[in-house]
Amino acid sequence: MMFIDPHIHMNARTTDDYEAMAAAGVVAVIEPAFWLGQPRTSVDTYIDYLSTIVGWERFRASQFGIRHYCTIGLNSKEANNEGLAEAVMEVLPRFATKEGVVAIGEIGYDEQTALEDKYFRAQLELAKALDMPVMIHTPHRDKTKGTSRSMDVCIEHGLDPSQVVVDHNNEETVREVLDRGFWAGFTLYPQTKMGSERMVDVVRRFGSERVFIDSSADWGKSDPLAVPKTGRLMLARGIDPEDVRKVCYSNALAVYSQSGQISESDWLSPAPIDQRTLYEGNSVLRGQSPRIDDGGAGDASPVAAMSERDLLIE
Repeated sequence: MMFIDPHIHMNARTTDDYEAMAAAGVVAVIEPAFWLGQPRTSVDTYIDYLSTIVGWERFRASQFGIRHYCTIGLNSKEANNEGLAEAVMEVLPRFATKEGVVAIGEIGYDEQTALEDKYFRAQLELAKALDMPVMIHTPHRDKTKGTSRSMDVCIEHGLDPSQVVVDHNNEETVREVLDRGFWAGFTLYPQTKMGSERMVDVVRRFGSERVFIDSSADWGKSDPLAVPKTGRLMLARGIDPEDVRKVCYSNALAVYSQSGQISESDWLSPAPIDQRTLYEGNSVLRGQSPRIDDGGAGDASPVAAMSERDLLIE
């Protein structure tokens, strides 16, 4: 069975995680632009970070047989730093059009402040201008209110709900999200948010249409194998295999393929892996013997051949 993790912060994970995910059947990941755990102090650090997730991280994933995509956005916490936010908004359009970028996100509300609202709306307009899907981060506090408000603002700005993912749902928010025509993402954390057993019950209650799961694995306590583990638990609990496929694979592919940047053919006919390949002079190896699949000739793949300078803004 193939899995997609459509919300995972691989910049905070190790190559061991990539190997384990590939072995578990994960064929593709989507990495949303994210808060780093402490405030960024200038737009330059934002530029370096965005360059990493559109460049190095794509290469690193490819060396373990996983396709890497990302979303680009100003996160809600840092929207409260108005000077930084203004500068970031200037560079976002140039990153949003890079290869492999499948949405504007993750954006939305944290404390539901006026500045968060201002930059949420500005980024919805950017998504409209570029005809791109949107990934919404719903707040940890006042989640039900924040989720409803997020959808209200999307409708106010004329977005089609079929292009908007409302993530970090729970049992209290999912009904409204689905009734209004949005996609409902569920984050699976080991001890907080949505657990695997609860997710089985959610699929039983609400079905699999426009519902999918992700790990949101980052620098905190989280599990990069949450999607395949939960998918297999669903099968063991008697969920229909087609419903499991939708929740763990095809629904995420359906919504983000609207960007034109992600396709099933990307991983069904992959290029051979050759870990001798370099990116800006670096490999994924630290003295290990390289993995070289049949057909590997040591030539750089299209991703690996890119210079970091090619991925930075002009």
